[in-house]
Amino acid sequence: MKIPVVFWLVPIASVVALAMAWYFFRQMRKEDEGTPRMIEIAEYVRKGAMAYLRQQYKVVTIVFIVLAVVFAFMAYVLKVQNPWVPFAFLTGGLFSGLAGFFGMKTATYASARTANAARKSLNSGLKVAFRSGAVMGLVVVGLGLLDIAIWFLVLSYFYQGSSMALVTITTTMLTFGMGASTQALFARVGGGIYTKAADVGADLVGKVEANIPEDDPRNPATIADNVGDNVGDVAGMGADLYESYCGSILSTAALGATAFAMNIDMQLKAVVAPMIIASVGIFLSLIGIFTVRTKEDATMRDLLRSLGLGTNVSACLIAIATFVILYLLQIENWLGVSFSVVSGLVAGVVIGQATEYYTSHSYRPTQKISEASKTGPATVIIQGIGTGMISTMIPVVTISAAIMLSYLFANGFDLSMNAASISMGLYGIGIAAVGMLSTLGITLATDAYGPIADNAGGNAEMSELGEEVRHRTDALDALGNTTAATGKGFAIGSAALTALALLASYVEEIKIAMVRAVEEGQSFVDAAGNVFNPATANMLDYMNYFQVNLMNPKVLVGAFIGGMAAFLFCGLTMGAVGRAAQSMVEEVRRQFREIKGILEGKGTPDYGRCVEISTRSAQKEMVFPSLLAIAIPIVVGMLLGVAGVMGLLVGGLTAGFTLAVFMANAGGAWDNAKKMVEEGNFGGKGSECHKATIVGDTVGDPFKDTSGPSLNILIKLMSMVSIVMAGLVVAFS
Repeated sequence: MKIPVVFWLVPIASVVALAMAWYFFRQMRKEDEGTPRMIEIAEYVRKGAMAYLRQQYKVVTIVFIVLAVVFAFMAYVLKVQNPWVPFAFLTGGLFSGLAGFFGMKTATYASARTANAARKSLNSGLKVAFRSGAVMGLVVVGLGLLDIAIWFLVLSYFYQGSSMALVTITTTMLTFGMGASTQALFARVGGGIYTKAADVGADLVGKVEANIPEDDPRNPATIADNVGDNVGDVAGMGADLYESYCGSILSTAALGATAFAMNIDMQLKAVVAPMIIASVGIFLSLIGIFTVRTKEDATMRDLLRSLGLGTNVSACLIAIATFVILYLLQIENWLGVSFSVVSGLVAGVVIGQATEYYTSHSYRPTQKISEASKTGPATVIIQGIGTGMISTMIPVVTISAAIMLSYLFANGFDLSMNAASISMGLYGIGIAAVGMLSTLGITLATDAYGPIADNAGGNAEMSELGEEVRHRTDALDALGNTTAATGKGFAIGSAALTALALLASYVEEIKIAMVRAVEEGQSFVDAAGNVFNPATANMLDYMNYFQVNLMNPKVLVGAFIGGMAAFLFCGLTMGAVGRAAQSMVEEVRRQFREIKGILEGKGTPDYGRCVEISTRSAQKEMVFPSLLAIAIPIVVGMLLGVAGVMGLLVGGLTAGFTLAVFMANAGGAWDNAKKMVEEGNFGGKGSECHKATIVGDTVGDPFKDTSGPSLNILIKLMSMVSIVMAGLVVAFS
């Protein structure tokens, strides 16, 4: 197997992405951090964030060592696992953790510099915040492609000459996705609990009870709240989208290896195609990043248009580039597969626009939530839940259309459901996910921009920079709320497509495990009593052998458990936020009572104590939900076999996707409804309407920042665990 010359574009693109991330980081560090007070506050936040991350990595390291030992036992003692899996798992977790770490380090240095730049102009503030967010985006895609390139080269060397080389290589590489997913889940859940415990504590006691402004230095939970924005929305989101990015590329490569198993030359092209598209996407994302700018008197729609221009330019360019790449590679049905990529890209844009419509206060749905505040917090909650539920329609219909179109484009509109058409169609779905995530460099930049702008607003308030600067940072922050919601919608949409591709990859992993078992002397007999040969069987044969159909109770039970898992996971994470927030509320109340002169601005709050409470709560509460996500697919696999696991993954995908969209959009809408009131509508800050929207925002916080975003990782993690444990299920179920 000769590695094609075009493959070397993958490591080159990854190095360029990392070099540009370093360039943007250096440029940001050259900016002035502002007054001594601004520097002091930024230092508080930076120390708190790093202390949390160190603690989190200690817990995660223990979990990873235990899991790696389990995989090593499965590989070297039980012989039901590929021997490379323990190492692939560890590198996936390491690179995912690094992506989150570098992103957060940048964000904690950027917030004060953004606030200081906002003293000059709105455009200066936007530029610093956005370019700093771009560091996150470029680090994620750079590290993702670097990991993929290294593993592909190493495994190609060791499996040279094997008849199933590319199938084995791609399915082995998929397992480092489990490492990335596990790390991402801990980062998301832990960071989400941390940030929302602090946020809820700060809002309920500070804004509602004590009637002091948001980010007021008199509030002891303020620093913890600012730290939380970084550990949840930057480190968590970075790790989350890292594993989506890698998962989409690797699952598509695995599907390509299967679809063209009879044609070695075409097989290799189909495996490297998603990697090449992602590589070119990096260069085109950079063009988009440099197009983002705005004018001083910009409205919210102008700001949204500025960021939208960058992402849309990148999306249009990658759509054009895809046709050229697949034509030059001479992929079979290159035109149809190119349109599959375009359908993924368009789906990403539509979901982003729909999210913006339902969460931005420039549009009617969020404005109606603000209006509902005139009759109190209860109507705000009701209106927000209703808006979130209605908002699921467009993303679900869009993803459904993208799945059907990408499937049909790739297999030449063949609805016969024969083995060849299914394999090609599934490759189309996988490459649509790659298309959606190919512009991740700039998409993630718009997302990471949000918490940087939020922290900048906090710094401006605590440093008393004046009304004009605060007005600019508020505008940047409100924009950040919408872009963060858009980013979450995008992450959830890509998770749905990736999970579907992973479902097909699971069957391939089952095939490899069964072939391994046959080589060791085991035989398989189907329901009719015929000997089943896994080496020559296609996708349909496997479905028939395991009886994966709706009449099989194992499939139905698995689907119910998958749907339940999504709600159980949300319940556990919401409960965790509630308990952590309780501790925070009690601590803030205690300080207001016991520290003399704190509300008059004469006493100094104990910020460190609140940071400590959030850190301890997050570490304690994140372990059980995360381990549950790993345990459920293993238990279902052992009890209900392959059919049960297929049902589980489908149930988890459908319930998890819809629930995640609902929670993310409802939370974003509540947050921006509050922002609308704070801009002077319905009585403005301190009014009864304002207090009602604060309650709505407080309920929405764990919706949009803890439970909702964690669900898309849950969906993919269950798929990844199933893939890694396929050998065990075949051997013992």
